[in-house]
Amino acid sequence: MFHAAAGRPEFLPPPEPGLLRSVTLALLAHVVLVLALSWGIHWKRDDNTVAVEAEIWSAAVQQAAPKPVETPPTPKVDTTPPPPPPPAPTPPQQRDAEIAIEREKERLAQEKALQQEQARKAAAEEAERREAADRRRKQEEARKEEAAKKAAEERKRAEQTVAREKREQEERLAKQRAENLKRIQGMAGATGVPGSEGLALRSSGPSDSYGGRIRAKVRPNIVFSDDISGNPSAEVLVRLAPDGTIVGTKIRKESGQKSWDDAVLRALARTEVFPRDVDGRVPPEVVLVFRPRD
Repeated sequence: MFHAAAGRPEFLPPPEPGLLRSVTLALLAHVVLVLALSWGIHWKRDDNTVAVEAEIWSAAVQQAAPKPVETPPTPKVDTTPPPPPPPAPTPPQQRDAEIAIEREKERLAQEKALQQEQARKAAAEEAERREAADRRRKQEEARKEEAAKKAAEERKRAEQTVAREKREQEERLAKQRAENLKRIQGMAGATGVPGSEGLALRSSGPSDSYGGRIRAKVRPNIVFSDDISGNPSAEVLVRLAPDGTIVGTKIRKESGQKSWDDAVLRALARTEVFPRDVDGRVPPEVVLVFRPRD
């Protein structure tokens, strides 16, 4: 049974408590006993010691030599400075006041450090805000500069486009005039003398009946109901295309009645196209006179 228990520690009996303490107390008791015995032996030896003095006398009388005087040893002077006196005890109230002052100093130091840290953070934030504002300002300036550059480029392109269209239109008009001149000069039956710069087949103006035909075409388009005195005349310059289309009108001489002049211009706008003359051509310009009572 014992060997079986030795293989399994959980079945061993628990150790007795206080073994180390008992051994320590026993050792201390033996040490005290040895010291007591040693002191007792020493004390006995001192008490049994007997001092014996003997004098020797001689037959002849002799003077004894003087007893040597022992020079007392020079006392050693201790040069070590005396220790400082112990500090007087601080009263409790004064100590509490000092503690309070120290705590107040620590609190002020902490507040100062906190204020310095806050000031540093505020300065850093302000510098960051300034940098951000400067960066935004530069970006805005760059954007405006880019927009102005684009606007200038677009304006330049528009001007170039207008100039190109104007040039093309002028080229078309010049080509059209050249074609018309060539066509008119090539028409048979021209009565001009050699070297004449006219473009008409005849040197005279339109036929006598042409003016009546124009007035007959324009008159129905005149809408005028105002009651005016007299019979004022409005003289109008009408510009025509080669096919008879009205391309422009202008009051050459006013009648004195603006309502009548406006009615004539409106009638010409409604007419739009003039008839051709008996020879099939249309004069480039025609001066017409209109009266309300004709």
